[in-house]
Amino acid sequence: QVQLVESGGGLVQAGGSLRLSCAASETIFSIVLMGWYRQAPGKQRELVAQITSGGSTNYVDSVKGRFTISRDNAKNTVYLQMNILKPEDTAVYYCNVESSYRVYWGQGTQVTVSS
Repeated sequence: QVQLVESGGGLVQAGGSLRLSCAASETIFSIVLMGWYRQAPGKQRELVAQITSGGSTNYVDSVKGRFTISRDNAKNTVYLQMNILKPEDTAVYYCNVESSYRVYWGQGTQVTVSS
C-alpha cells in the first residue's frame, strides 16, 4: 500500500527550479519529522532537508540558500522548493516521514539537471 506519494521531479536546465511534493496518507498519525533525502549513482544516500512539526528546518550545506523545505500540516504534505539547480543536484529524491511509531519512505522521484 502506497503511503507516501511523491511528485514534481523532472529534467531542468542548470539555474532552473523545481518543486517536489510528498503527500502522506491520512492513515499516518502523529507525524514528527518530514524531509527529503537524495541518492546519486555510486553515492551514499544523504539527507537534503528536514522540517519538524514545529517548523524548524535543517539543510545539508550544499543546498543552503537554494532549497527551501516547507509543510502543510492540514494536507500532510511536505514540499521542497529547489532553486538555482546545479548538475550536482542530479539524483533520485526520496521523501521521508517519521511518525511517533515508524519511518516511511517514498518511492523516489528523479531530478536531472543539465548543464
